Amino acid sequence: MRDGLRLGRAVLAAMLVGACATAGGGYGGGAPPGRTEPASGKRFVNPGTLAALDGFTHAVRLGFTTYVSGEVPLDSTGQLVGPGDLRAQARQAFANLALVLRIAGNTPSDIVRLTVYVVNYHPQDFAVIREAAPEFFPEHNPPAGIVLGVQSLPKEGMLIAVDATAQAPALFRPRVEQR
Repeated sequence: MRDGLRLGRAVLAAMLVGACATAGGGYGGGAPPGRTEPASGKRFVNPGTLAALDGFTHAVRLGFTTYVSGEVPLDSTGQLVGPGDLRAQARQAFANLALVLRIAGNTPSDIVRLTVYVVNYHPQDFAVIREAAPEFFPEHNPPAGIVLGVQSLPKEGMLIAVDATAQAPALFRPRVEQR
């Protein structure tokens, strides 16, 4: 009986260790391609299939928090999507943001802070942006955020960039004391 209990505890401990080792996105033994995990616990997310602006990491995940750099309307080959079309550029920028979040182990619903940068912003532009990416602007409990009008963005013709901070749900629920 005691041997069976010890074996059960050992199996449970192994399962917990395995779950903790893969909790950061289910990758297990080491970092997946495009991602490194230095000793500091920071993970740099740089998908090889996503064009990037020189000098920036797409995202950095530290613990349960993911910090995403300004995602822009570039396709996988680095070409600008929808020149002069805010709606098309917003769709691409938010699609890129969703991809980076997914690779980091997050979803749009995990976003706690969203910043949208729009060249020559006009208030009516916000409706176009919301329509292009409704999953990022839920009707109930949207993330904290701001839309900023800017003079220009890093590449000629870009009209929009979006950055975000996401907080992944905890692996374990906090212990609640019952009285």
